[in-house]
Amino acid sequence: QLQASGGGLAQAGGSLRLSCAASGRTFSSYFMGWFRQAPGKEREFVAAVTQSGGSSAYADSVKGRFTISRDNAKNTVYLQMNSLEPEDTAVYICAAGLSYAKSPSLYGYWGLGTQVTVSS
Repeated sequence: QLQASGGGLAQAGGSLRLSCAASGRTFSSYFMGWFRQAPGKEREFVAAVTQSGGSSAYADSVKGRFTISRDNAKNTVYLQMNSLEPEDTAVYICAAGLSYAKSPSLYGYWGLGTQVTVSS
């Protein structure tokens, strides 16, 4: 089970930090990803991190502004979002999978998401 938190309202240029807590004892076995979905749009990849946290990947739209990290001792993955833009407004969803991938279809476990709204 995945539970995301930390969303809210931010001004353009501001920052938010999302957390996703996982239950179970196999968290460190999974690649973790963040996706987002805006109203009327398809779910899109934001960032992914390997099991150890040693490697990460980002969508071009967030590269240099967002940072994904994980703490396996706490069964938690984070998304630090800086220099937020109104275009970042979406529901942010964390996911766990067995592949280091950008495709949502390769993630088998999904949380419910947390709303991020960025005002201009």
